[in-house]
Amino acid sequence: MYSPELLTYDLGPDVCAFSTGRNGGYGKGAYSSFNANAFCGDDEGAVRKNRELLCGTLGLDVPRLIIPHQIHRAEVRCIDEAFFMRTDEERTALLEGVDAVMTDLPHTCVSVSTADCIPVLIYDEAHHAVAAVHAGWRGTVLRVTQAVLRAMSEVYGTRPAEVKAVIGPGISFAAFEVGDEVYEEFYAAGFPMDKLAGRYPARRPDNVPVEKWHIDLWQANRGLLEEAGVPSCRIRLAGICTYSVPDRFFSARRLGVRSGRILNGIFLKDSLKNR
Repeated sequence: MYSPELLTYDLGPDVCAFSTGRNGGYGKGAYSSFNANAFCGDDEGAVRKNRELLCGTLGLDVPRLIIPHQIHRAEVRCIDEAFFMRTDEERTALLEGVDAVMTDLPHTCVSVSTADCIPVLIYDEAHHAVAAVHAGWRGTVLRVTQAVLRAMSEVYGTRPAEVKAVIGPGISFAAFEVGDEVYEEFYAAGFPMDKLAGRYPARRPDNVPVEKWHIDLWQANRGLLEEAGVPSCRIRLAGICTYSVPDRFFSARRLGVRSGRILNGIFLKDSLKNR
């Protein structure tokens, strides 16, 4: 029985927001079993069938499932009707090197792929627009979430005070161990490291005593949303550490980079123009 496991978020009756779990699909090995990402080395046939399975579950047409090729930057792409009038090659090129996608089209699922990085799903109820953001540590340093809110404001008139946001499954503070160079990038970018970081004994197989930094990516992205004007009460945190539950969600640190990805998506169910 093939049926994708979905973690869903209640953002209101007019929108569907979700993160996929590991199980219920066609993948094998480190991609077992639900992986819809075509950029991580999985079998193309399994990826295609998983995408069809997901779209069937959600009631979407497969071409309306938008999955960009992310590169840990802050490029934002707007998906409009003109996008769907382009050739397959042109649409692929437009989604290359993109870490955030947004749309105001109904039944068009914008999504990002993660496997320890932080997904942020945004819903502007007032202007009926949505966005999906991939915020790894590099994207977080670049404030990609704030770049998306600025883009939504320019295109749709979005006001941060009116949006709802979900921070989905990702690596936790306890599990996100990093080198000094990562800490320094956050510090140089002006993040409040006294609130986001701590130094603790590292996991070492040879038992050599060493300490390494841990950084809280969940709270870093919550802070970016709040700094941009999103009220804390409108930000939801899934609170699921992918590193800690690799049987439920893909974790690149547990499984290696050649493994599956969580798909985090959001779409509008209907157009307000038709009401």
